[in-house]
Amino acid sequence: MNHGKNLITVLGATGSIGVSTLDVVARHPDLFGVFALTAHRQVDKLFEQCLAHRPAYAVLERSEDALSLQSRLDSAGCCTEVLIGSAALAEVASAPEVDMVMAAIVGAAGLVPTLAAARAGKRVLLANKEALVMSGALFMQEVAASGAVLLPIDSEHNAIFQALPAGFQRGLHDSGVTRILLTASGGPFRRMPLETLAEVTPEMACAHPNWVMGRKISVDSATMMNKGLEVIEAHWLFGLPANGIEVVIHPQSVIHSMVSYADGSVIAQLGNPDMRTPIAHAMAYPHRIDAGVRALDLFEIARLDFERPDHDRFPCLALAYRALEEGGVAPAVLNAANEVAVGSFLDGALRFDRIPAVIADTLDAITPRAADSLELVFEADRKAREVAGSLVRGLGA
Repeated sequence: MNHGKNLITVLGATGSIGVSTLDVVARHPDLFGVFALTAHRQVDKLFEQCLAHRPAYAVLERSEDALSLQSRLDSAGCCTEVLIGSAALAEVASAPEVDMVMAAIVGAAGLVPTLAAARAGKRVLLANKEALVMSGALFMQEVAASGAVLLPIDSEHNAIFQALPAGFQRGLHDSGVTRILLTASGGPFRRMPLETLAEVTPEMACAHPNWVMGRKISVDSATMMNKGLEVIEAHWLFGLPANGIEVVIHPQSVIHSMVSYADGSVIAQLGNPDMRTPIAHAMAYPHRIDAGVRALDLFEIARLDFERPDHDRFPCLALAYRALEEGGVAPAVLNAANEVAVGSFLDGALRFDRIPAVIADTLDAITPRAADSLELVFEADRKAREVAGSLVRGLGA
């Protein structure tokens, strides 16, 4: 194996974050080696990644996919061992050889292996929103207990991390921080007449003006649920209350977020919209390394615009603040209902403008309770999916 290098497990290697992570790894073969790569079902892509990076392990969800990949790797003379299923995800996230884990599995499926990495005291590069949205209190407890290092990968949270004072402890305390300003592009429908939102197709919703992202997160960006989930994440990462986290629409996506201080200062982190910047920052922290990203040309940008989000246009943002205020399992319910609604929209079974109604009605239908254990969180997740699925069938496309 790669002695002297930091070994990384990439959970969700074939997604956009995983691909960007491996791009950074490939730029610094003297610093990083790959211990394990995991994927959902993209066997061909994972095969190519295994040949390029030679991990000790690869993980796939289905046994038939794993057998196929193992056969192809053996034939190619690659000694990577292919493992199967969710238990294997947790194993490669917590293995003693691993120094850092990129947690980039989209959705609730990423929760258990990300928690396993935190429990094992790893440097956790957190790109999976659900770990904090669904079980923020439990997750932060595990990080504190194990001494894991938690570094945010979302461009906004990474920007906040960079703009906070050195040695910042969660919460306002005596840091001089008064609020966090999370920037949002506003997505592709920021100017679209409200009455035409019913006609939005999946292709339109996935055409983000600034970022290259997967389909689900692109829809979340279009509804601004993505930003709502980031508000909940910011609460857990930085310990600020809901009223200390403000969302600002900034169409150019150049300022990734800002921190406001008691003396009137506002510190912002700027950069071209490329996820390799926060990935490289977190992988090398506290040092800086080349990420392959072009330097920002302020003269080319020429102007920066800001506006308040319109909650009539983006009701999902208000729903996220509601779930954060309610606490307990409400954020897990919000997340599950959103996953069902967005999946139904992408499958053509629900109109775009009906996504918020499914989420709101699911929140109304499920009794609030404390999120004291993962079992309670998963139970709330399961119930919310049932309720949301039923609501989707009632509304239809």
